[in-house]
Amino acid sequence: MIGGALALGLTGLVSWPLVRELRRAPVSNALRDAAPGLFADLSRGRTHYQWFGPEDGDVFVCVHGLTTPSFVWGGLIPDLVAMGYRVLTYDHYGRGFSDRPRDLQGAAFFTAHLTELLDYLEISDDITLMGYSMGGSVSAAWTADNPDRLRQLILLAPAGMGHDLGRTAEVVARLPILGDWVFHMAYPKQFREGVARERKLPSAIPDIYDLQLQELHRRGFLRAVLSSLRGMLSQQLRREHQVVHQSKVPVTAIWGADDTVIPIGCKTTLEQWNPRAEQAVIAGAGHGLAYTHVNDVISAIKDRRV
Repeated sequence: MIGGALALGLTGLVSWPLVRELRRAPVSNALRDAAPGLFADLSRGRTHYQWFGPEDGDVFVCVHGLTTPSFVWGGLIPDLVAMGYRVLTYDHYGRGFSDRPRDLQGAAFFTAHLTELLDYLEISDDITLMGYSMGGSVSAAWTADNPDRLRQLILLAPAGMGHDLGRTAEVVARLPILGDWVFHMAYPKQFREGVARERKLPSAIPDIYDLQLQELHRRGFLRAVLSSLRGMLSQQLRREHQVVHQSKVPVTAIWGADDTVIPIGCKTTLEQWNPRAEQAVIAGAGHGLAYTHVNDVISAIKDRRV
């Protein structure tokens, strides 16, 4: 009896992450019907995207990071539109309203996704591309593959040169099977605690912290985050940044002086990999600078506009 109860208990413990995942809501058609923007049917699934600004404006593509979908750009969009840009935002697979494929989310996965979306929208060249956090890695990798299509690359607290996503994320990224279990059990609590710490910060997006927590309740989100940790965020992008340097694409990197996720020391790394890159540091800004220090970010973009 004791052995049977123990086995049953262990089975329940092992299967608990799966049970929790099945309890999460799928990204349903009803949810998408209520979403702003449009959807593109691409090779790995449906992709949610939105256009803002004048149809004849210069195209400005925004690539979000690991856990916060395209709503992260809400504070910056009005100023970018006021500058005359036609702004495109989209959700990575596994986030927001986009589909949840099971592929490893490495550089090739993300760059192919962006290429497909741009081709679907018939956007060929003269693009200003801005990537935030992990989106900075994606943008740098895409630029290295497509330098002739860009007018300018803007990197906002970019990953790919070193980061600190917390002990849980760092450990489980290296452990198959057991790492999956630990991640699904421990990461939601770590994520909630991180959001709670940020609630005291000012934000140009009033409900961004609640929107971030909503992602935890959608099926496939945690799997996508873990896949990105093992893929895109496990890669150092020295080669890509050196290729961008050689291509002479204008690059602007904007950093938060108090960022503990992408430390300011990465600025020195980028200087070594791409000496041509112009860099700006925002005093008092942490990793949420895309929505906590909107005016400073916009000023840095305006000062270096190409």
